Amino acid sequence: MVQDRSVKNTDSNKKYILSMDGGGVRTIASIIFLTKLEEKLQTPLAEKFDFFIGTSAGAISCLGLAINEMPAANLINIWSKENLTKIMTNSSWETSLGIMQINPKYTNEGKREVLTEFFSDTKLGDSHKPVAVTSYDIEKRLPVLLTSYNDPEISAVDSGDATSAAPVYYPTAQVGDRFLIDGGIVANHPVLHGYVEAKKLYPDNELVVLSVGTGLNKRPLKGKDSIGWGLIGWMMHDLFGLMVESSMDHELAEELIGKNYLRINSPFGRVNRRLDDSSDSNIERIISMGESWWDEFGQKAMDLLK
Repeated sequence: MVQDRSVKNTDSNKKYILSMDGGGVRTIASIIFLTKLEEKLQTPLAEKFDFFIGTSAGAISCLGLAINEMPAANLINIWSKENLTKIMTNSSWETSLGIMQINPKYTNEGKREVLTEFFSDTKLGDSHKPVAVTSYDIEKRLPVLLTSYNDPEISAVDSGDATSAAPVYYPTAQVGDRFLIDGGIVANHPVLHGYVEAKKLYPDNELVVLSVGTGLNKRPLKGKDSIGWGLIGWMMHDLFGLMVESSMDHELAEELIGKNYLRINSPFGRVNRRLDDSSDSNIERIISMGESWWDEFGQKAMDLLK
């Protein structure tokens, strides 16, 4: 049973959904945009939105909003320089081996330490608003939604760990008897999953959806060269990124939700596509990307949520 402790919106028939993509450190751009949005709305996003859904790093921000009722400006603290150092430590990779690595690049110890710092022993059921995070069960080979209303006893730390257990980067997460990996495998842009879940929770309400991305890799590949690529060739040319970014979720959401849907995203530009480039120069570019989103989409977001 979902506890309705929400602050009612002016139009009681409308329910507002926030969807946040995965994208590693690029999630900082999403947070920059949401911080500016909260400032302009003069209403905490934890109050404005009625349902939160996220994938990977975006899911962790959604947990912060739904469980901790964090101001958007405070979400950036999860991804501070100090915490990024913890999250991305203990790399076991040998540089000389390139992509031919045996072990995950990082342990999950630092990541879980940061999650524990922010969420302590809270559970999904402690959420003040319904929240869902995406993951994937590798034994059953099925997508998984961990939610505050169906999985109230699962800890926020375990949920955050599972949804961000990106293959190659982090070990598989064990949650109870399930072995789960990053939700980006099935829904890096989880807007349709969120829409369907919200329809179940609010069948009689008009749904309004704000979806915030983490940038798009628009670097062209050479078609003729790709004819001869095998495993290594495709891996060197971002096979995982192609699979994650090639979904039609945005186009389908536009068709399904129409004027009540707004997508915030843009090409990377000079931002590194890698999930874990936490160099000062790349973080500065990510912040600039988020600021440019406000310039481009800020008024549209305000109009959507008024």
